[in-house]
Amino acid sequence: MDLTSAYLGMKLKHPVVASASPLTSTFDGMRRLEDGGASAVVMASLYEEQIRAEDSAYALLTEHGSFSQAEAGSYFPELHDYNQGVSGHLETLRRASEALTIPVIASLNGTSREGWAEYAKLLEQAGAAALELNLFLVPVDLGMNGQDVEASYVEVVRSVKESVRIPISLKLSPFFSAMGHMALELQKAGADGLVLFNRFFQRDIDLATLNLKLDVHLSTPAEIHLPLVWISLLSQKLKLSLGASRGVDSREQVVKYLLAGADVVMTTSALLRHGPGHVRTLVNGLEGWLQENGFPSVAAIRGLRDATHTGGRPAELLRADYVKSLTGYVPKRLIA
Repeated sequence: MDLTSAYLGMKLKHPVVASASPLTSTFDGMRRLEDGGASAVVMASLYEEQIRAEDSAYALLTEHGSFSQAEAGSYFPELHDYNQGVSGHLETLRRASEALTIPVIASLNGTSREGWAEYAKLLEQAGAAALELNLFLVPVDLGMNGQDVEASYVEVVRSVKESVRIPISLKLSPFFSAMGHMALELQKAGADGLVLFNRFFQRDIDLATLNLKLDVHLSTPAEIHLPLVWISLLSQKLKLSLGASRGVDSREQVVKYLLAGADVVMTTSALLRHGPGHVRTLVNGLEGWLQENGFPSVAAIRGLRDATHTGGRPAELLRADYVKSLTGYVPKRLIA
């Protein structure tokens, strides 16, 4: 049974990838995922805000009282290996890239053009096999229109692409008015892949205290539908690698994403819920499904149910599904 898959120019032994999570924030965690069967890991994101906060704290601690009296210019020796607050992250990435036999993809979440370019280059130098850009932009400025938002994404891709030679992918949100056009513009700007879709955690209200709170909920298979639709629509129209994300908990979601045209299937919540060894459960489940249905390889099912199999009218089909869903649903309590 041939499970090999290609993603961002890399040949993987199978399509199940461990995406960024607390499990991929440490070397030991990434080692456990490799032992659990992951074909690649996406290291936990490097956040530009964290770097700046660490820089500020470092400066505050080391410069407080400096040159305040004649006998000591400073109270702390200069740390020659201190690299703007990223040294620990880079060392973990370097160690994992050298020790693991599977590709280690770095993840970067920046805020400025300079930060995106600078830290992307540092991650490449630390040994990242590829780079996943994790963009989070909430256009709260009422003067910022959709074109401005899209232009900022394209600019990030161009800036990073000019700084590194390794492949880059973008982990996108679904909140674009024309997702297909946005994907095409990112491809033109130099992106090598897209991961569909990102999950953004937002605040809730605690009714007991009336305070804002932040709850993190693991994804469920119910979240598969939106990325499934867009992967099926884009897989034959773009040259980009497509990574499927959201809602992967069992072999069923893995198979569905591959049928829609995904190159790889990424999972986080399932691994946090069941442990790193759940990767092997997903892979074995995929292999079992292929055998049960007479398919010799992953390549044989990839894209079998993409948008090209809708009779050439995906927009009409989506509209018909929408109408049928709303008009055809009858609550069980009314049936009795």
